[in-house]
Amino acid sequence: MQATRARYDFIVVGVGTAGSVIAARLSEDENTSVLLLEAGAAGTPPVGAVPPAWPALLETPANWGDTTVVQAATGTSVLLARGRVLGGGSAINAMAFVRGHRSSYDAWPEAGAEGWGFDDLLPYFKRSENTAGRDPRLRGVGGPLTVGPASPPNPVVAALLEGAEQAGHRRAADISGGAEEGFGWSDLNIVDGRRQNAADAYLRPVLHRPNLTVTTDALVHRLHLSNGRCTGVEYSTGDSHSTVLADSSTEVVLAAGAIGSAQLLMLSGIGPQAHLSELGIDVTLDLPGVGTGLHDHPIGYVIHHSAQPVPAGANNHGEAHGLLRADAAADGPDLQMFFVDIPIPIPSAEVPEMGHGYAIGVSPMRPHSRGTVRLASAEPGALPRVDPNYFGDDRDLATMVHGLRMAREVGRAPALAAWRGKEAQPTSQISSDDELRAYARRTVTSYMHPVGTCRLGDDAMAVVDGELRVHGIAGLRIADASVFPSIPSANTNATVCAVAERAADMIKG
Repeated sequence: MQATRARYDFIVVGVGTAGSVIAARLSEDENTSVLLLEAGAAGTPPVGAVPPAWPALLETPANWGDTTVVQAATGTSVLLARGRVLGGGSAINAMAFVRGHRSSYDAWPEAGAEGWGFDDLLPYFKRSENTAGRDPRLRGVGGPLTVGPASPPNPVVAALLEGAEQAGHRRAADISGGAEEGFGWSDLNIVDGRRQNAADAYLRPVLHRPNLTVTTDALVHRLHLSNGRCTGVEYSTGDSHSTVLADSSTEVVLAAGAIGSAQLLMLSGIGPQAHLSELGIDVTLDLPGVGTGLHDHPIGYVIHHSAQPVPAGANNHGEAHGLLRADAAADGPDLQMFFVDIPIPIPSAEVPEMGHGYAIGVSPMRPHSRGTVRLASAEPGALPRVDPNYFGDDRDLATMVHGLRMAREVGRAPALAAWRGKEAQPTSQISSDDELRAYARRTVTSYMHPVGTCRLGDDAMAVVDGELRVHGIAGLRIADASVFPSIPSANTNATVCAVAERAADMIKG
C-alpha cells in the first residue's frame, strides 16, 4: 500500500449526529482546520427523506447491517441499525427527538460521572433545538434542529392517546422535555413533511467553509499513537488500495457510536489486553472497559387487527409515547410505551397486513442487563461481535411483562372501540406470566439505542474522564452514545446532540 499524508488541527471520526455537531461547532473558528471522516456515502437513498419510509432504509447500504450474536437468554439473534451515511443514525432512524426523564440523567453523577446530570446537560439540549410554544426554561428556540409533534397526526394514534388517559395515565403537556411522566405527542425531526437529520441541520449549511474537509467512503483503519498520544488516523477511501495518514496537531475525536468507537479503539490496540492478544493486535494500552457495558432498550409489542382500515401514516409511524413506572418504588419512569400506526413485523409471529392493524410497543427504559462489543477479526471493515445480552438480568424481563400487561389495558380502552379488532400478538391465548415471558423472549427486537461501551467515569472500568478524554491517551476524546454511563429513559438521538454540543464547548475551551 502507498500512503499519502495530510495535516489538520482536529480530526473527527464518524459523521452521525455527534460528528455533525462537533465538526460544525469546531469549524466556526476560521483559523481551525477540521477533517471529518465518514465510512458511508454523502447522501441517503431518495427514500431517506420520506418519513414513513424509514424502515426500508435498514435494508440499504446506509445501514452497516449488524446483527447481535445469539442471545443467551432468548436463543435469538436480533437485527440492529447503525447509520453508515452522512447523518449516521439520525439519517435512518424513526425521527423521534425526545429527552429521557431527568431522573435517568441524574443517575449519571451517582455512577461517578460528576457534573453530567440533567441540569448540566439542559443548556446543551436547548442549544440543539428549535421548538415553538414550549416552556423557555426547559426548551430551546433558534437551534439547528426544528422539532415538533406529528402533523398531521394519525387518528389511530390519537385514539390510543385517549385510551391511555382512560386507562388512568396522566396526559403530559410536553413529554419530550424531560420533566414529566405520562403520555403525549412525541417531538419529531420532521420539517415540512421531510426528515431533517443532524447533517441536514448542522453540517450541510456550513460545507462551504474552507477550513472544513468532509471525506465520505472513508474507512478508518486505526488511530496513530505515539508516546501515549493520539497523533492522527489512517484511513482508505472507496476501493482504494492506498491509505491516507491524517495527522492531528490538536485532537482526534471519535464519534462513531457505541459500536464503532469501541471497535476502532480495539483495532488500535486500546482495550482489554486478553481479547486484543487473542486477535494478534499489539496492545498499546490495556483499558478493560472498552467494549464493555453495552446495553440497549429491548422492545416487545402488543399488536391488534383493526376493525377498519388504518390511514397510511404521514410521519414516522410512532407519533406518541408515554413514560411510566413498572416499579412503583423506582426514582423515575422505567418503562416507555409508544403507539404505532402500522402492525410492526416481529420475529416468529404473524401480524396483520399493512393498513389493517396497529401496535403498542413497550420497552424497559433503564435495563440492568449489560453486554459487550468485541472484534470478530483484526480487519478494519469486518463487523464486530455485538452482544447486548437482552434479558440477561431477569429484572428486565419482569419489566417487559409488566409493560405488555399495561399495553393490553390501554388497548382495551373505550377510545379504541371503533378501531379495535382481535389481538394478533401475543393473542388472547397467552395470558400467564410464564407465557408472556416466553413470548417476550421469542419476539424481542432492538430499539437500536446501543450505549455505554466507552463509559464516562473515574473507576477502573471507565474509558473517558469528565472532559470526555480517553484515560491514558492524550489528544483523544470520545463524544457519542458510547460514553453514556447508563441509558436515558428515551430514544437516544437528542441526548447524543446534547453531549456533542457540550463536547464541542469542552474542546474549544
